[in-house]
Amino acid sequence: MLGWFKKKFGKTEEQSSFPDQEQTSQTEQDQDTPSQAAEIFLEPSPAAEPEHTEEQAIVAEPAAPTQPLPDHPEKESSPNPKSNSLFQRLSEQLTKTKESFVYRIDTLCLGKKEIDQELLDDLEEILITADLGVNTTEELLDEARRKVKRQELSDPQKLKKVLKEKIRSFIVDADRPAELVMPDKGPFIIMVVGVNGVGKTTTIGKITHKFTRAGQSVLLVAADTFRAAAVAQLKIWGERSNVQVVSQHEGADPSSVVFDAMDMALAKAYDVIIVDTAGRLHTQVNLMEELKKIKRVIGKKIPGAPHEVMLILDATTGQNAISQAKLFNATVDITGLTLTKLDGTAKGGIVVNICRELKIPIRFIGIGEQLEDLRDFDPGEFVDALFQE
Repeated sequence: MLGWFKKKFGKTEEQSSFPDQEQTSQTEQDQDTPSQAAEIFLEPSPAAEPEHTEEQAIVAEPAAPTQPLPDHPEKESSPNPKSNSLFQRLSEQLTKTKESFVYRIDTLCLGKKEIDQELLDDLEEILITADLGVNTTEELLDEARRKVKRQELSDPQKLKKVLKEKIRSFIVDADRPAELVMPDKGPFIIMVVGVNGVGKTTTIGKITHKFTRAGQSVLLVAADTFRAAAVAQLKIWGERSNVQVVSQHEGADPSSVVFDAMDMALAKAYDVIIVDTAGRLHTQVNLMEELKKIKRVIGKKIPGAPHEVMLILDATTGQNAISQAKLFNATVDITGLTLTKLDGTAKGGIVVNICRELKIPIRFIGIGEQLEDLRDFDPGEFVDALFQE
């Protein structure tokens, strides 16, 4: 999963960075006024019933084969000012988590001569409040106790190094190589899911920008027909990246919107289709069933799709993000995660817990409001930034 975007499109960080003046809101309450119409408004058609026979599934020839571009080349050994700048920004945006976690560990160990039970009890509280979770915390403490017992660790000042390496192992062990590439034929389809308020539409806009900067043609599908502002917000993001948005009237059947969009995608040979779905409450069974239906419709029109089912999680929700991920995964088989608002929370330890508990790759992390603040998730970079002095 390392360099997921780079492996697919061969873009370096410099090539896919964005102008500093181009800022966006991390929330979905965007008040910008559209400058140009960028949507395709489709009237619902009687023929656009989502449940079609297999013979009706493919109505147009698929696009010409699109091969993945070469992998991102190995980094040169010479210092890269741009990369250093990006790493420093990541470290700065994780300040709240560092204050609640790393700095508190430093304070705890300051002046201590040995690692005793009292120190370990205080360390447990720090780990729990940083949202690493009970099981992850226990495993970290067990690692520290084993090293103390074997006389491999006695200096409290070196305790942070032990924790850092164990946390790195949690994230790296859960990380998987990028298995997703552009299909040989037809478009690459991403179905985006998540509850209301996690920054789903904003994230779609930022991902769209990444694709268009990589030279890919993108079609956005407004399948969130339940919330009045959802379609309008997606259109604004479409205008910013100069891409088209397929939509119908408010309250339309989401599966019907998706059905028509797949026909258009095949006919016009789009490279990428991103489907925005309603902000489902993961506890409402009927709404989760609608997601299953949307996924089935996509698969009937384009066999093997969606190629990515991406769940957007809000890092500020802490452990609730774990339960959301488990239920969404049981419903539509999540293939990747995007974690937003890491810059606004002291509970960034949730990244560690997600990697350890779910074994679902994290594709992107959101660390700010600017377009470049949606970052490809690099486990080693994240841990180094978190523990940077």
